[in-house]
Amino acid sequence: MLASVLFYQLAIHPTTSTLSVGPRLYKTLGWTTLQAGLSTALSLLVGITLGWALSHRRHFIGRRLYVALLSSALVLPTIVVVLGIVTLLGRSGWLNKSLQYFNLPTHDVFIFGLAGIVIAHCYFNASYVARTLLNRFESIPPQQVKLSRSLGLNAWQRFKMIELPAISSSIPTLAVTIFLLCFTSFSIVLVLGGSPKYNTLEVSIYEAIKLDFNLGRALGLALTQLSICAALVIATTRFGKDNRLIENTDSKSQNWSDSLAVSAIQVCIILAFGLIFMLPLMAVIVDGLAADFSQIARDPNFQRALITSLTIALLSTLLVLLISSSLAIAYTTLATPQRLGKYKTSKFVLRLLSFSSTLYLAVPSLVLGLGFFLLAKTVGGNNNLWAVAALLTANVLMVLPFAIGTLAPAMIKAANRYDKLAFSLGLKKWSRWRLIESQLLQTELAYAASLAFCFSLGDLGIIALFGNQDFVTLPWLLYQKMGSYRTDEAAGIALIMLCITLAVFLWLPLLISKYRKSAEPHA
Repeated sequence: MLASVLFYQLAIHPTTSTLSVGPRLYKTLGWTTLQAGLSTALSLLVGITLGWALSHRRHFIGRRLYVALLSSALVLPTIVVVLGIVTLLGRSGWLNKSLQYFNLPTHDVFIFGLAGIVIAHCYFNASYVARTLLNRFESIPPQQVKLSRSLGLNAWQRFKMIELPAISSSIPTLAVTIFLLCFTSFSIVLVLGGSPKYNTLEVSIYEAIKLDFNLGRALGLALTQLSICAALVIATTRFGKDNRLIENTDSKSQNWSDSLAVSAIQVCIILAFGLIFMLPLMAVIVDGLAADFSQIARDPNFQRALITSLTIALLSTLLVLLISSSLAIAYTTLATPQRLGKYKTSKFVLRLLSFSSTLYLAVPSLVLGLGFFLLAKTVGGNNNLWAVAALLTANVLMVLPFAIGTLAPAMIKAANRYDKLAFSLGLKKWSRWRLIESQLLQTELAYAASLAFCFSLGDLGIIALFGNQDFVTLPWLLYQKMGSYRTDEAAGIALIMLCITLAVFLWLPLLISKYRKSAEPHA
């Protein structure tokens, strides 16, 4: 219903008179496509390489923490990481200071423009690719590993004949997803674009509203972006012939027998990426520790931003858990044969649910925010309340695919194991959830909650449209500090956001896991 209202608002406003379909639009669209294509290609290349290396090196000190940090890239506040990258590669960054220390020629600033945008996109998305494909690599059947040994295949032959086919079904969907994320990128392009010539459609929409107040042009750009994203989302659903939520991922593969040279290359890949991943975070930590936190804490703007961000993050978390649990139950009902899985229509409805859960990719946050912005102007009312509604809607839509992807497989597994017992005991709905699902899915629920909280805490998209002196969040306050060159305060706020994000994302699931182990009865 809400989507229908938003689309109606986009459709009824005149756009043809204010959006000229000419060189300016084609240039913006071409640049947006170029940077998204380059970012996708580099992210896939780096991610596949890292996933391959990690799947072969299964036993090294700190591997679990390394993989957990890769997962955290998904929720790290974009504006915080961008600040760390600028600290590293800017004109007065760590790299130039190191070159000066050794009397070597320094580099010109390349971080603002295409290079910086692609680097930042690769930082986030390569980690996502590696973490996603690692499960695929590790699910290769042991029989294939033994066969490769018996045939004496070298590393390249094994990758080409065994490993690449194992991950190939995931690559098209990953490619389209990453392309969409880069195509609709806002925070990275806003900070690292450097000039209007590097504006994407998303940033152009923002400037059309905030700088020019040209709603017609903003709407035309939004409709253009909406059409392209919707087409790509539909294409993504066509790639997934099998429902990934009900795949068997319990297969345990054996270790590969790699030569000393190949093993050394794998170790170098893991170490190099780990260093590259940690450097921006270390830059944020080092600069942040030099900030005056007492001054930051006394700032009324910071106090309002902290309370607003935490409140919206908690509300988003509750909504995500409620909606994703309901949808995961629907997935389970449609996917398990002891319920409705035996009916032919269930597969169609299951695919429809899968498509609906990925709609956030077709409706980027800034386009969604524009819809709410128009609703606020048309309907009237408190602007801050509209801002809260827009933020909550965007945050929930953003996290739902990941939350459902986490909850549904575990719930399907629990249903296959306990359905007969539950039916025989007459457990239904709330009783079943309280006694079975809620007990077995504590870790998955904690992970979904941490995702929702961290995504919401670091979002800079919609608040860029609604932010004002009375309504400000931590990402928006950080962006304002960066824009006014108050770097010390910006570094301190960035460190606070980073600590909150990593603490929630890494600590909450671990705490729940330890609680489950302590609650289990001992023999």
